Amino acid sequence: MDEQNTESRVEFLKGDKVLWMVILVISIFSIFPVYSASSNLEYIVNNGTTTGHVIKHMFFVVLGLGIMRLVGTVKYEYIGKLSSILLGLMIVLLVVTMFTGQTIDGASASRWLKIPGTPISFQPSSFAFLMLIIYLCRYLTKKITRERLPIENIMYIFGPILLVFVLVAKDNGSTALMILMVSVIVLVIGQLHWKYIAGFISASFIAIILFLLIALNTNMIGGNRVHTWMSRIETFTSSKAKSADTDDESVKAKNYQVMQAKAAIVHGGITGMGPGKSALKQMLPQSASDFIFAVIVEEYGVIGAAFLISLYLIMMIRIVMIASKMPAFFGSLLVLSLGVMIFIQLAVNIAVAVNLIPVTGQPLPLISYGGTSMLVTYLQLGIILNISSRIQIYDEEGMGKKQSIAEINDIA
Repeated sequence: MDEQNTESRVEFLKGDKVLWMVILVISIFSIFPVYSASSNLEYIVNNGTTTGHVIKHMFFVVLGLGIMRLVGTVKYEYIGKLSSILLGLMIVLLVVTMFTGQTIDGASASRWLKIPGTPISFQPSSFAFLMLIIYLCRYLTKKITRERLPIENIMYIFGPILLVFVLVAKDNGSTALMILMVSVIVLVIGQLHWKYIAGFISASFIAIILFLLIALNTNMIGGNRVHTWMSRIETFTSSKAKSADTDDESVKAKNYQVMQAKAAIVHGGITGMGPGKSALKQMLPQSASDFIFAVIVEEYGVIGAAFLISLYLIMMIRIVMIASKMPAFFGSLLVLSLGVMIFIQLAVNIAVAVNLIPVTGQPLPLISYGGTSMLVTYLQLGIILNISSRIQIYDEEGMGKKQSIAEINDIA
């Protein structure tokens, strides 16, 4: 009986057990800073109640864990096969969002698309990003045995990347830049010839410069946020050039978010003020999402932040280990690519909080309050766990060969 129970528990946590444990710990921990920081939404923004927000967050945590486990029941090769169709669907939704997108919680960008007949809204850009990376991994794997023609690279690799970038860039510049960055990394890992990668980077750079010039000097691209991006970059450079105690009130006003985040981090010290005792969360905009890391440091101190970062580090290490053990190129490439997506989002969020880069609006993976980004992260981790469960294993317990290499590579 005990053996049967053990097998059931192991089967429920299908895939890498260490990664599962890390995800569960971070997910449970996220409830506490979100509960604390969401009081800002109730008392300052006058949006809902703290209890309501934490219940919503817990719902998305449970839903995300369920989706992550559900993904583990589907062969990841099928996800690769469907990626081109799903990417096409996401591109259509991005176009729809450009014309009918909505704002949420006072945001100035129309990034959300409401599901008709329901109060549910989501960001198509997050799902489009994920589908694009899966599509690139599959295409690079299918064509790895022969030299691709230049027209093939333009149509089937660079075309989709630039199309998604253009559709996302208008309202979400930071995500658009991350799409380009991660895509280039995937192309490098996917062993695309360096001359094509260099050409793509050069063409992308020129296209971005032209986009900025047109958006800043003409009205051809209506509703763009280029002026907002330039203002954030100017604010960031000003904060570096001038001391924090400058008398320039305009600099202080523009740099308010970062100043409050840095103050919260300093206030936390080594041990922190204690759970729920953040004094600056009410003055920190987006304290439950974009700047939640500052709240975590204030309440849990450097020790708590170091523990959280250690968990993320373990997550990254396990992802690299899974990729290194996977005999199939598609599986290995996909795991590394999804890991890069998570790592860059994590690094950007923390870098903004400590004022290393301009404000971008990227959430902290598995922690920040918000549904779309959290569910996409759980999807990414679900695929990684799925692949980890398919690695060929030979051990003394007689688990035997789970799958042949021919079966794993059959993704066409």
